[in-house]
Amino acid sequence: MSVKILADSACDLPLDFLNKHQITLIPLKVHLDDREYEDLKTINPKLVYDAMRSGKAPKTSQASPQGFKDLFIEIAKEKQQAIYIAFSSELSGTYQTAVMIEQQVKDEYPDLDLTIINSNCASLGYGLVVKSAAELALSGASKDDILIDIHFNCKHMEHLFTVDNLEYLARGGRISKTSAFVGGLLNIKPLLNVEGGKLIPLEKIRGRKKVLRRILEIMNERGDNLGEQVIGISHGDDEKTAFEIKKAIEQQFGTKHFVINTIGAAIGSHSGPGTIAIFFLNKLPS
Repeated sequence: MSVKILADSACDLPLDFLNKHQITLIPLKVHLDDREYEDLKTINPKLVYDAMRSGKAPKTSQASPQGFKDLFIEIAKEKQQAIYIAFSSELSGTYQTAVMIEQQVKDEYPDLDLTIINSNCASLGYGLVVKSAAELALSGASKDDILIDIHFNCKHMEHLFTVDNLEYLARGGRISKTSAFVGGLLNIKPLLNVEGGKLIPLEKIRGRKKVLRRILEIMNERGDNLGEQVIGISHGDDEKTAFEIKKAIEQQFGTKHFVINTIGAAIGSHSGPGTIAIFFLNKLPS
């Protein structure tokens, strides 16, 4: 019996990929127009992006505690080995909820064989960690070997991204409304990354083309054997730019393998339309 891999919808992997690789999906919640949706299951990200373009501000919430409990009890009853790779605990309370529910379930099912990992990753950076783990699980790898792979990828995963409109980050409280207003006037495009699971601004760059070129420069500085990696590119309803930067990465680094997908409704509710994010492994010492 292969190890069961669990992931929440903030991994931004396509639903057909999750199903094909037998990854159990735990959806985050999206609130729009007084309705609650399950990310990736009952809402299309484009609905969120179009709503944001029209001035609406969707909200999000963590995965259902009852959903966790039902799933963990099922794993315990089936005596299944399982690993839940969670969205960064600095960006969501889902990891902490899962740990709390795990302890509750273990009171009744002490033999529950579940490991919960705080990935400190987001979007397809998180998704690439899940992808690698799921492929190992399907190949019959042991739980210990899968955990080694997960910890390595979480430690070395780089996240570089830029948003098209600072107003969306201001709505979510990531930056001040004044900064968003001034940045919009000056055509400032922030370059951000994720460090220790937190959203960290790296640079402020004037103009979209310049910030995309800067992303390639940082990839060159930080990336490890980029030609042989699987590079993740996620976008906020901007497939054209995603494929343009894919072509640039192919030309500069000789990269052959990519995962490209729309940023899901949960993360997209905060980053907004026009976001472009790149994910790759760095060459920091292990």
